[in-house]
Amino acid sequence: MFTGLIEGTGTVRSRSGSSLTVSSPLSGEVVPGDSFAVDGSCLTVTGSAAGSMSFQCSGETLSRTVIQWYTTGVRVNLERPLLPSDRLHGHLVTGHVDETARLLRVQRSGGGMTAWISYSPESSVLLVPRGSVAVSGVSLTVASLEPGMFSVALIPETLARTTADGWRPGTRVNLEFDLIGKYVRRQAEAASAAAGLRDHLEG
Repeated sequence: MFTGLIEGTGTVRSRSGSSLTVSSPLSGEVVPGDSFAVDGSCLTVTGSAAGSMSFQCSGETLSRTVIQWYTTGVRVNLERPLLPSDRLHGHLVTGHVDETARLLRVQRSGGGMTAWISYSPESSVLLVPRGSVAVSGVSLTVASLEPGMFSVALIPETLARTTADGWRPGTRVNLEFDLIGKYVRRQAEAASAAAGLRDHLEG
């Protein structure tokens, strides 16, 4: 489990098939078997060396995340798992990416930035104004919501600590929607299905 508060950024050293190596000063604090969020995607460390750490990505992870488009030199957001003693400053982030999206527009003002991001129609029920969303691992608040697009506002501190300062129209990002919202939707779907079955049997 993660919080969406990025601890540092790294750089893709190499990606070949399912193998990924990232350069980061945080590599000295991990051992094989540890979990690590890379752009919000929970990966397992398979090896670490001075200044870098390696991961093996499943086919599902590659197909669902921006990792499939990584090239050497790409900057990534990094976060270690939440400790039981940590304060939850962001929101609960599982590291299980729901979909990828593109930035549609960015607007800078006063050192901060507002970004407009696309989302799929089926995900509309998981977004609410002033609700939480993880964008490439960064815990952000939905500032506005429109059909097919939502916006988030980033303060200068967030831009300085994450890869968001390099976001441009067309940039691909990972999206993970709020965990509580996903469970609420699942319960609503189950209740609706049960009601439909009951009506069918009683009819």
